[in-house]
Amino acid sequence: MCPVPKVQRTAHAGRRPRSDGEANRELLLASAALVIRQEGAGVPMATIAAHAGLGIGTLYRHYSSREALLAALTHRSFRLVLASAQRAAAADQVAIECVRLFLDDTIRHGAELVLPMHGGPVPIDQPTLDLRTEVHGTLEKILRRGRLDGTIRSNVTALDLIVFGAMIAQPLPTASNWKRTAKRQSAIFLDGLAATTAESLKHKRGPSNSQSISIH
Repeated sequence: MCPVPKVQRTAHAGRRPRSDGEANRELLLASAALVIRQEGAGVPMATIAAHAGLGIGTLYRHYSSREALLAALTHRSFRLVLASAQRAAAADQVAIECVRLFLDDTIRHGAELVLPMHGGPVPIDQPTLDLRTEVHGTLEKILRRGRLDGTIRSNVTALDLIVFGAMIAQPLPTASNWKRTAKRQSAIFLDGLAATTAESLKHKRGPSNSQSISIH
């Protein structure tokens, strides 16, 4: 089994200094994400604490149980996914390129994500459920833009993007260069999302007479 890389304490320019408690919580969550992705959700809590360079008492002071830690990891993961979706939605590009940005970000941060599709707990607390709803809504905004600019098929849903994103965020154990492999799969997926010429023309012309009649 490959050794799990250590998480480094980093200072980010422009951010207010964190208290030791905040810094330790983030360090524990980042370490837990890496260790759990490598060794599974049953990894000993002491292993997570040691990986973070903190004592087991510090871990339990912040997260009283494995369930509490996993729930916090899921919440953190949805925050990361939402930030990626928002960055993509804010890009001044056609919608299909915004989806590419979202998927590239997902590949880049994949090791930090512990989501239900990766074996993480299904969220039940309202703050995490609200984050999940906001992720769906943000991706739907990109897709609506894609229907308007003619770059994305009309039948693509936010769930399609989320499922594929979860798949490429999870490295295959036999892949020697997962980021390169994931980017190739992402390019193929994006080709499949693209609206066909006929679909784009149909959208620009508006509904046909027969469609209008059938609606009424």
